[in-house]
Amino acid sequence: MTKIYCSRGHENPPGSRFCLQCGENLLDLPVIYGIQPGLTLGDRYVIVRQIGQGGFGRTYLVEDINRFREFCVLKEFSPQVQTAYVLQKAEELFQREAEVLYKLQHPQIPRFRELFRMNLQGKEYLFLVQDYVEGQTYNSLLNARKQQGLRFTETEVRQLLQQILPVLEYIHSMGVIHRDISPDNLILRTADQLPVLIDFGGVKQVVATVASQYYQPGVAQTPAPTLLGKIGFAPPEQMQSGAVSPHSDLYALAVTILVLLTSKQPQDLLDNYTLSWKWQQEVSLSPILGQVLNKMLAPRPSDRYQSASQVLHALNPAPVYYPPTQAPMEQPPATSATFAVAPSPHTPPAPQTPISPSPVPPQQTGGLTPAKTLFAALAVVGVVGITVWGLTRNNHGGGNIAVTPTPSVTQPVDASSQYSPEEKQRKARLSDRRQQLGISQSFYIDLVNQIFWQRNPSLQGRTLSDGKEDESLRAAWDKTADELLDKLSVLSANARQQLGNYTASDRDRWKVQVNQVNVGSRALYDLGDAAFYNVFPQQRGKEFLDQPIGQVWYGFVSDKVTAILAGSVFQKIVFDAGATNKTVSGTLKPGGGKVLIAELAQGQTLELNLKANSQVLLSVYSPSGKVRFLEDSTKRTLSTELPENGFYEFAIASTASSSVEYQLSITATSPAPIETPTPTPTPTETSSPSPTPTPTETNTPSPTPTSIETTP
Repeated sequence: MTKIYCSRGHENPPGSRFCLQCGENLLDLPVIYGIQPGLTLGDRYVIVRQIGQGGFGRTYLVEDINRFREFCVLKEFSPQVQTAYVLQKAEELFQREAEVLYKLQHPQIPRFRELFRMNLQGKEYLFLVQDYVEGQTYNSLLNARKQQGLRFTETEVRQLLQQILPVLEYIHSMGVIHRDISPDNLILRTADQLPVLIDFGGVKQVVATVASQYYQPGVAQTPAPTLLGKIGFAPPEQMQSGAVSPHSDLYALAVTILVLLTSKQPQDLLDNYTLSWKWQQEVSLSPILGQVLNKMLAPRPSDRYQSASQVLHALNPAPVYYPPTQAPMEQPPATSATFAVAPSPHTPPAPQTPISPSPVPPQQTGGLTPAKTLFAALAVVGVVGITVWGLTRNNHGGGNIAVTPTPSVTQPVDASSQYSPEEKQRKARLSDRRQQLGISQSFYIDLVNQIFWQRNPSLQGRTLSDGKEDESLRAAWDKTADELLDKLSVLSANARQQLGNYTASDRDRWKVQVNQVNVGSRALYDLGDAAFYNVFPQQRGKEFLDQPIGQVWYGFVSDKVTAILAGSVFQKIVFDAGATNKTVSGTLKPGGGKVLIAELAQGQTLELNLKANSQVLLSVYSPSGKVRFLEDSTKRTLSTELPENGFYEFAIASTASSSVEYQLSITATSPAPIETPTPTPTPTETSSPSPTPTPTETNTPSPTPTSIETTP
């Protein structure tokens, strides 16, 4: 018999009357007539089962038959009023909202895939497709604990805050308000145990707008705000007037934390007469967390934190010493120049990844080689100061990296008149330019400090004063900062925005993306290395991925992923009909590269010839990655028998300081089959011998072309 799912997607055995997890009456659920398991929508999405239902439609788990039956989530919307005007406006608004969702590129937000419209049994539907997140909602996790008499601990909710607040900082920086944060809309992802934010209220806003404004066109030129959000979780002003702001999401997040801590619903924790929260009667928290939650839940919006970064700073209080470039001008000058015995604790950056330790996915099979930059669990410690970064590795197979902070040189801030007008203007220009490039301030300071210390090792253990005696050193710091902004400007806006927030999950996501066009991570890293070392040649041969400069390497690799998928640095070699060789040529800019792939067969002989100067490096990888014929090599020829079937990769990368030409010739031939002579019949009295043909070269099959005429 078919399993039964409640409107929230909880699975129940056949014949159940009530949901075993949330208690919903399953007999009251509407019968699904049109969309059933097994139905294929849009010639692509096969319905597996319904996993949710709300006031605006149902949600389904589906398989994408165009992507190896990969799971994804399909959300349905079918307007009750089926007029041409309503459908047109609904699609227009959905398209607008889809553009917003498409811009949200964050590892803790399901990726938007597609929006499509179709007619099913005479009724028009709009469908939105997103990535499927395997895991459990925090509501399900809480219900499971309640059955055992347990609830979430302060340590656990602190980690949740540390991991989800950067996500809110990111979406808010993109001008998006979630509107509907609750335990139901947070999933603990199985793969990496990170919280994922789902079910953005923007789509609901679109649906509600269609329902309220466009059923009768022209009636309301300025419709009243649509009220969205869960009662008890959304702040009062959101439920009363529809007004939302970043602090609205922070309010709902604080309520979510209280629900997880107390196992009680909001209505059981809120005094309806005084509108004050009575969580203190249910749980005892540390003073810092208690104060933070109370401020997030302040009745007056102006009394709340206005950004997720403010909450993160409040959760991680620490004295912060700013270098003068980023000095808050109202801050009083430091009273003395002292030795800083340790860097300040990590100050959470804006917008991307979890800032507290969390499980990291295992290393990729056949990762980078000792000749390359190797990965391990990436631990970026935001240090406001010029820091010595110590580390230990156990081996190249993916051992842990231990980041050991050592004494740092910090540069106190002077907001007084001791700085010359020229220095103040210089710092203001740097600050403006950093903001224009969209680079996180905390990351920027860490990066400049690291490079400045590398250039001035004698300053270790010494604080730069704000007086004239260190004016030249402060100018050197500013010069370093200016040079780094020049170098970071070559990155895309998206890559710059995420600096300081890349993690191993980005690496895994990139691998999946390039694998879709039969490119492996090694070739991707070859291109990323070339671009990075072209701008930061002094980092070649160093272990730097656990340092701020390592985040810049991630940024270059991120841009190469985009370029590969766009086809600007990627080409599939297809042999002409009847041919066994192909020649490709082009120009590589400084730090540029290209990945070429060719589908070849086991047993074929590969002949390779590259015409380029010695500053062009060549790598050749087998489909499985088990064989590296060449790697970052200046060798120009290769002749070998191929060990397996599949797509072979040829990565060309330039280390030259100017543009260079290249020409790559690839020949792949199959071995000629061994001919066995036909035996001559023995003459008999009843038959005369027939002449036996002698094998000649013309009997030998010609080499066969080795390609499939398909587009990756």
